[in-house]
Amino acid sequence: MPERPSTGRRRVRTLFLSDIHLGTRGCQADRLLDFLRHYEGETIYLVGDIVDGWQLKSAWCWPQLHNDVVQKLLRQARKGARLFYIPGNHDEFLRDYYGTHFGGIEVVENAVHVGINGKRYLVIHGDLFDVAIRHAPWLARLGDNAYEIAIWLNTHCNAVRRAFGLTYWSLSLKVKNAVNFIGAYERTLAVEARRRGVDGVICGHIHHAVIRDDDGLCYINCGDWVESCTAVVEHFDGKFELVRWTEPGRRTLAAEPVHTLARQWEAGTFLQEAMAGTT
Repeated sequence: MPERPSTGRRRVRTLFLSDIHLGTRGCQADRLLDFLRHYEGETIYLVGDIVDGWQLKSAWCWPQLHNDVVQKLLRQARKGARLFYIPGNHDEFLRDYYGTHFGGIEVVENAVHVGINGKRYLVIHGDLFDVAIRHAPWLARLGDNAYEIAIWLNTHCNAVRRAFGLTYWSLSLKVKNAVNFIGAYERTLAVEARRRGVDGVICGHIHHAVIRDDDGLCYINCGDWVESCTAVVEHFDGKFELVRWTEPGRRTLAAEPVHTLARQWEAGTFLQEAMAGTT
């Protein structure tokens, strides 16, 4: 994927951000702040897991940078941007506040975004279509703890790899993929989008950023701001673009998935058997 410097601030029609996980040590709030300095949207969708209530319950972590992200988003609302917050499983406490406005941010269960060409997109976090979340929340939380451990291991492992000139390797994405693979997540969301009669779905949850056409249905996943640092941008010509913010002032444009994850993983069989035992 080619990299090029971002030139100044860009105003776009819509920004889609998901899985920021404010309140965790893994959140790359500095990169998100830099991204928000370069992009302004007329409409901004916060597609779930923006604040990580699960982690905040067990260990409080709220550095100034995390507060700066919140203030930056509120500032965009004050400047006239429309902001919609669609809670996910990690910020599910906000599901009690559908229809409420917080500083210009409206909390909604889901939304239908109408593109400039008239096409309609279901905007939803997606956790309710994850089998592990629906039928075995204990398994989802176990997977989340494994993911946090893997993030910590990644930090130290990749420091050593960089010292030897090796490329980045993500254990945590493999763990995340194993937990969510059993939900046949992408296929299930595509079925739901077709059931609702929309032209596409824009979601988050599995930290796998991608834009693709699935048999006439547009499937878009925003990715995350823990590892991939990705966002989806809708330009005024109607084009959707996946942007990976690699370092301050630099971005990677990707038409293909930012992460190519194996569809099968050896842990999948074990997790499916565990799930079968809970139904």
